[in-house]
Amino acid sequence: MSHPTTRILALLELLQAHHRLTGADLAQRLDVDERTIRRYATRLAELGIPVQAERGRYGGYRLLPGYKLPPLMFTDEEAVAVILGLLAGARLGLATTAPAVDTALAKIQRVLPAQLRERTAAVREALDFTLAPRQAQAPGTGTLLVLGEATSRRRPVRLTYRSYQGQDSERELDPYGLVFHHGRWYVTGYDHHRADLRTFRLDRIGEVTITEHTFTPPAEFNPVQHVTQSLAGVPYAWEVQVTLHTTLDEARKRIPASTATLTDTADGVLLRTRAERLDGMAMMLAGLGWNFRIHHPAELKEEVRAHAARLVAASEH
Repeated sequence: MSHPTTRILALLELLQAHHRLTGADLAQRLDVDERTIRRYATRLAELGIPVQAERGRYGGYRLLPGYKLPPLMFTDEEAVAVILGLLAGARLGLATTAPAVDTALAKIQRVLPAQLRERTAAVREALDFTLAPRQAQAPGTGTLLVLGEATSRRRPVRLTYRSYQGQDSERELDPYGLVFHHGRWYVTGYDHHRADLRTFRLDRIGEVTITEHTFTPPAEFNPVQHVTQSLAGVPYAWEVQVTLHTTLDEARKRIPASTATLTDTADGVLLRTRAERLDGMAMMLAGLGWNFRIHHPAELKEEVRAHAARLVAASEH
């Protein structure tokens, strides 16, 4: 909470939640000195918010009785869009901290007009998802904000990073973009330490600071494409090649680019991917509903036959 405007809003939130707080208490909660608290209170008063300062040894600050923030002027469509966005973000694992969605929803609900508050609460109560909640690897909020600022301002960052093997390193990175993929946040860009493009998971980043230099990203660089391609290159136990007897357009509708490479050929669509387990690949191919020809590995053919036998056995019970 480093920006003064953020602290001023936090001061207002505290004064609304408590009847009265001393300057020392507010200073401790906001991590500033009491002189700064007086300045923040003056700023709120200049904005027309009736903050009353009580002088003396036991003095403090309070909002005049009866004052409440005016209702947010949301239309029905805007209120639903905000609330659904928060709920969907939590379901997908987008939130950086678990309580943030609940507290944000509580604040929005508190200041909505009564009728709209009741209707949006009813939507929340009735809503359910077919998508299971993602157990996301959430980055620190500060890490996400710093990297977002650095990417926007085209400023390199210095960061500490812990690899999947537990090895710590220091890097200088030109961040080209932030990508959220399958419950994880990534930053991709030019790693000066390796002199190459690299992708880093945000939840493995420790300290991160913006430098005073600037950089120019490559023309037409696509962060999403680079991240998905780099993750597709992560080694697995099996390299798979299968021709699907369908069109490229149909294949792209069913198979995400992040999971496989699809190439149009005279015989159909050549699927290339890597798999940790062949039984899962057999189930995926069967579920697509298209005829297919397995090129590699031969062991996948055995897994497809085994999966077919399990289906036959299950249908006889």
